[in-house]
Amino acid sequence: MKFFHAVPLTALLLALLAPATLLLADSQPDLNELSDAPPAAKAVTTAPAAAVRFDQLNTRIRDGKISRGAALPELKLLLAELRQEFYRQGGSDYPRPAWVFPLAGYDYRAITGGRNKGYIASGYDYFSGNRHGGHPSFDTFIRDRNQDSLDDRSGKPVKVLSLTGGMVVALERQWQPGSSLRGGKYLWVYDPANELLVYYAHNSELQVELGQIVKPGDLLATVGRSGYNAAKRRSPTHLHLTVLQLRDGRPLPLNVYPELTRAQQH
Repeated sequence: MKFFHAVPLTALLLALLAPATLLLADSQPDLNELSDAPPAAKAVTTAPAAAVRFDQLNTRIRDGKISRGAALPELKLLLAELRQEFYRQGGSDYPRPAWVFPLAGYDYRAITGGRNKGYIASGYDYFSGNRHGGHPSFDTFIRDRNQDSLDDRSGKPVKVLSLTGGMVVALERQWQPGSSLRGGKYLWVYDPANELLVYYAHNSELQVELGQIVKPGDLLATVGRSGYNAAKRRSPTHLHLTVLQLRDGRPLPLNVYPELTRAQQH
């Protein structure tokens, strides 16, 4: 009579589970391999050549490095190229009734400056750059008593929205306190549908790239206090908005206050 030795239950279970355990182990990733894996590729965007050249021309005009006689024909050529590029990239036209007020959570009542709302076209010349006269612009002030560039009600930055459609054709991100640059961190949008150049100045942070296509209401930046005068304590925090009408390539001041009073609010 044969006797079988009793097999401990623990040993029996381990023997039965061993294949599954090995299979599970083989299916687990090697952490060493994961740590050595190459990073995911990042999307690379390249600004259209015409936008790069416009930005460069605008900087030369801004800094007084080019005369009006030399700048005007170059500007005309660039505007024609930008128009073609805008539609080639699928840009759309937006009429004035589709425009959006350029500060989220605010409307035209935040524009101050007396009877004319601070708009003074006399003396302005785009080709005078940083030394231009006049004030063909509308300053929209946010609630910011402690001047921290945050809305006093929400404690958050105020969004600068695109008034029109168009393409971002010039910008400045590098302003530092003490710089004489009046616009600070600014950007320009070219609107080919209405033949406009729209200028947004004194921003805190820009949220767009050169050559980017925008539509009314798109986020462009956040309100700040950048710029020679805007950074001073006596200046309340505001967005500086200028709209120029292009006539035969010449940027001329345009009073858009009536449109701002009717603009959609976001």
